Amino acid sequence: MDIRKELRFYSLIIFGTFFVGLGFNIFLLPALLAAGGVSGISTILYSLYGWNPAVVQWSINIPVFFLGYYFLGRDFSVKTFVGTTFLPLSVWITSYLPFTVKDPLLSSIYGGILCGIGLGLVFRGKGSTGGTTIIGQLIKKYTGLSSGFAQLIIDGCVVIVAIIIFDLELALYAMISTFIASKSIDFIQLRSSATKLVLIITENEQQVTSLIRNEVNRGFTKVWSEGGFSNRKKVLLLSVVEQSEAVYLKGLIQSHDIDSFVIFLNASDIIGKGFSLPRDCENK
Repeated sequence: MDIRKELRFYSLIIFGTFFVGLGFNIFLLPALLAAGGVSGISTILYSLYGWNPAVVQWSINIPVFFLGYYFLGRDFSVKTFVGTTFLPLSVWITSYLPFTVKDPLLSSIYGGILCGIGLGLVFRGKGSTGGTTIIGQLIKKYTGLSSGFAQLIIDGCVVIVAIIIFDLELALYAMISTFIASKSIDFIQLRSSATKLVLIITENEQQVTSLIRNEVNRGFTKVWSEGGFSNRKKVLLLSVVEQSEAVYLKGLIQSHDIDSFVIFLNASDIIGKGFSLPRDCENK
């Protein structure tokens, strides 16, 4: 076992739950946005009875964890338990912050961003915050429904209760927060960056590869292909470049080889020389 790697995973889980706690107490709870899951349930119970959200989340998360461990033991680990227990702890610690935002629009946006970043860090640490996710897995096991649909049912029930307890507008703002959180999770999970995957289909292989290698100083991969209409042999070049390099390469190709077919795609989580590794000997 790599101790440093494991410590990094646990650090990500702990920091992630702290960000979720911040998002919950600064934005979601003050604006009464029940954005699904255990946090949404705790928001509703706080509004109705004044129950401490951290205590509510512990009361739900811990029994559900052991229930899941009993029925789905192989899918659980110490990391899941850490996330399950540290999230309510973070909610409790951050509940004493002296500033809050009650505007529902601002809360849905920034609460979604903070909670999404936090959950993304937890997932990068190979952990989970448990709660209704475990209930969704149990529903999947005993009903045959997909995990996504089971989770949708649970979150949908929370939203419906929120509509009854609060109003439709707050429930809609909560749905905005959920959507933004999901996008933030993807951003953290994929470590999205301003890089582009360039696909170039051309018959002028030497000219275009010279531009990539000498002018942009990037590597590339060649795949031989055949035109669907012309039946002529062509080369498909794949290269990953930075945003500014993509703009420069586009201008070079347009001025030197107007017959090439070029596609620029967003790329994320790049692993290799020139990006996650030192930029030397990267030409393939």
